[in-house]
Amino acid sequence: MRATVLHAPGDIRLDTLPDPDLQDDTDAVVRVVAACVCGSDLWPYRGVNAAKEPSQIGHEFIGVVEKVGSAVAAVQVGDFVIAPFLYSDNTCAHCAAGVQTSCVNGGGYAGCQAELVRVPWADGTLVTVPGPVDEALLPHLLTLSDVFPTGHHAAISAGVTAGSTVAVVGDGAVGLSAVLAAKRLGASTVIAMSRHAPRQEVARSFGGDHIVETRGKEGAEAVKEILGGIGADAVLECVGTTDSMKQAFRAVRPGGTVGYVGMPHDVELNVPVMFYLNTGLRGGVAPVRAYLDELLPDVLSGAIEPGKVFDQTLPLDQVADGYRSMDERTAIKTYLSL
Repeated sequence: MRATVLHAPGDIRLDTLPDPDLQDDTDAVVRVVAACVCGSDLWPYRGVNAAKEPSQIGHEFIGVVEKVGSAVAAVQVGDFVIAPFLYSDNTCAHCAAGVQTSCVNGGGYAGCQAELVRVPWADGTLVTVPGPVDEALLPHLLTLSDVFPTGHHAAISAGVTAGSTVAVVGDGAVGLSAVLAAKRLGASTVIAMSRHAPRQEVARSFGGDHIVETRGKEGAEAVKEILGGIGADAVLECVGTTDSMKQAFRAVRPGGTVGYVGMPHDVELNVPVMFYLNTGLRGGVAPVRAYLDELLPDVLSGAIEPGKVFDQTLPLDQVADGYRSMDERTAIKTYLSL
């Protein structure tokens, strides 16, 4: 099969590798229909999380089941499926508590920007999409493997409910997804912090009510001015840097909560300030599987269209161009068509 391999920072190649096969009777093999490049893929691509040797990359995909192990009962050959970016048995104590990302039998795939993927614990991991699947739905379904549920996780973690005021730090695909998620949950006011016109346009299409282009203390004051001087009930941090976390806490009101889903890199917290202002911090890696039963119907009905975060579509053999575009911020998110 053809598969995307990171050989060194900035060196993405499409290599020919052996086809994956069933290893356990709980496995499935899925033929990938579409995959994409994630912002977190850029960390190793940039050398921040350096790979010691060439390795497959990618963790977001949808596809059609080609093989199943003898113990697999919930999915069948020919099913169209969404694969959460981490696999899980969906039965352990952590899964039962809605934290499938900490499943005692869970883990990550070998790499999903490829023609075939072996999925361990297929029954617990894969979610079947009722067929036939309209091609126009594919980008929206693909977001359910990671990016949209991650934005949703930020909103849920921050306690967004009907009437909440929300500020979103980060205008990448996750931040834009967080705008849509907050609106879906009934937020009355959503402020997107963005300096880039194309991303601002997507934020507005997702229901963003205001755009704040400034940063730091000035940006926080702009958020507060919009919200009557007190800050947001919930701030969704979707980047993962020290600056973005500081921005989030500057913009949240006393007693409010920051929901964070940006992968943290050298982030430090000012806990005494959090203590005196009663501000909270919740979030982490998104338990995608926990959210799919709720989110999939809204995608199938057309109530939400999270696939608008894809502004570049490339065939798999141009995956290196997709990485380059996202690294240079000329693309929000790259959709890879197989």
